[in-house]
Amino acid sequence: MSDKTLIVEGLQVAFAGVDVVRDLSFTLSPGRCVALVGESGSGKSVSARSLVGLAGSSAQVSARRLSFAGQDLLSLSERQWREVRGKDIGFVLQDALVSLDPLRPVGKEILEVLQTHGYGDRHSRSARVHELLERVGVPDVALRARQRPGQLSGGLRQRALIASALALDPALVIADEPTTALDATVQAQILAVFREIKARGAALLIISHDLAVVAQLADEVVVLRLGEVVEQGPMQQVLRQPRHAYTQALLAAVPSAHPRGQRLSPERAVEPAIAAPRSPGEVLLAGRGLGKRYLGPDGQLRQVLEDVDFTLRAGQTLGIVGESGSGKTTVARIALGLLAPDQGEVRYRGKPWNGPGDAVSEAQRRPLRGEISVIYQDPLGSFDPRWSVAQILDDALHVAGLEAAARPARIAVLLEQVRLPATLAQRRPLQLSGGQRQRVAIARAIASEPKLIICDEPVSALDVSVQAQVLDLLADLQEQLGLAYLFISHDLGVIRHVSDQVLVMRHGRVVEHAPVEQLFAHPAHEYTQRLLGAVPHLPGSGSELVVPPLDLEHEAFDLFDESRLWKIAI
Repeated sequence: MSDKTLIVEGLQVAFAGVDVVRDLSFTLSPGRCVALVGESGSGKSVSARSLVGLAGSSAQVSARRLSFAGQDLLSLSERQWREVRGKDIGFVLQDALVSLDPLRPVGKEILEVLQTHGYGDRHSRSARVHELLERVGVPDVALRARQRPGQLSGGLRQRALIASALALDPALVIADEPTTALDATVQAQILAVFREIKARGAALLIISHDLAVVAQLADEVVVLRLGEVVEQGPMQQVLRQPRHAYTQALLAAVPSAHPRGQRLSPERAVEPAIAAPRSPGEVLLAGRGLGKRYLGPDGQLRQVLEDVDFTLRAGQTLGIVGESGSGKTTVARIALGLLAPDQGEVRYRGKPWNGPGDAVSEAQRRPLRGEISVIYQDPLGSFDPRWSVAQILDDALHVAGLEAAARPARIAVLLEQVRLPATLAQRRPLQLSGGQRQRVAIARAIASEPKLIICDEPVSALDVSVQAQVLDLLADLQEQLGLAYLFISHDLGVIRHVSDQVLVMRHGRVVEHAPVEQLFAHPAHEYTQRLLGAVPHLPGSGSELVVPPLDLEHEAFDLFDESRLWKIAI
């Protein structure tokens, strides 16, 4: 074998005597890619961290053999690891905002890697920083290199983090969810960078729950569930003809493979608990001629919204899709009445809701506030970490005007509606899995019995199986309660699955607006065509995928049981 081969035989990782990874084995040669696939709590990220000596001081890591380039990784001291990390092994973490120093420009972050390992002189290091940023698709590199992470979009931060990992052209690159929450076009650029890494002869270990991304890169796929390998083999075999029920269920949960109305998860639906669907057709929310400008990092005013129109009717879903910086979130903030437009107006149920300056006051909006709710991308960031689930929902009911005596019964109903056991009511957010936290966020959103919910990337940070459960839940609640959704997402598969109408935005303008099937089957605008062309697909595009029906009574029904995962996370 080449001296740049990674050999993993019988990897075991435990915390406090509890195994979180058991008997993981694979070999990764130069120019090849192995993908570790699974849900949160499956052990894929802790496996990756173990390979670079970052599993943590409390982790017990052992293996029959764990070596790279002929060197025993288990015997390395922390000083030796500092010499290996970055130079021989590049590591791309998932959360760029946390991984990058918030007080330091991203160019200096990359520069530090070069300086630490003695790369070139001052001039060549500076040129290398710009070269790396260009390589990963960062525009205006001279400006971006001087900016701090908080001044960059999520896609630019992730690209800067990847540039840092590639600074010294390491022979092995380990990437933990490198494209999570990235727009389709940015994701395509990142995938192209990783394909280039392989073509140059580097080995690539990718950790992902996105099976379509895995299909673009991997030569071999290892499927993990609760720390154990359930399936392993060549990518084409595992993704086209999966043998294990867990792998089959992961593939069945991919939203782009299913039309609207078809369930994604094996979880059973529940009977409606309250009101029947409202009559569809009424225009709930309408924006006309919306415009907004912001002051940019260079001191220049930039038009972030220009002449944006939209209409959302009761019981329907309007999907808004576009790249970072396209204006999606600005539209959401204006729709919520949290941000005033510079031009145009928003009307709710035919009445003024938002406009320039003080055209509509908060006092005018307040009587209708309970009819519009919101679900954010990161529920953990929007919860008080000191409060229990019951306190979070009690607060929402208090704001909605429900008397204290009636709240406990209403909380029980809300938990039932989002399919959470009553026993979770006393847990705090950190004691919940990601999917459970998002369900609490949904329960809070429906506490005031709204007519409209604005969903701002509500599933972008979730594993594919948990995402499937949440999307099914949102569909069921829409059917039961007659809800309308303004659904913002960068994920075109999700948008196609949930939407009735789709708005495509670019540089603050609406470039296309059409019924969902028309837009995906016959995109009219060149940008929409390019956006759809950037979406990664599973092999065979579903036509050759063998996914047997799920057995809801036996194993498949328990595949996505999250009740055990939060203990591992803590």
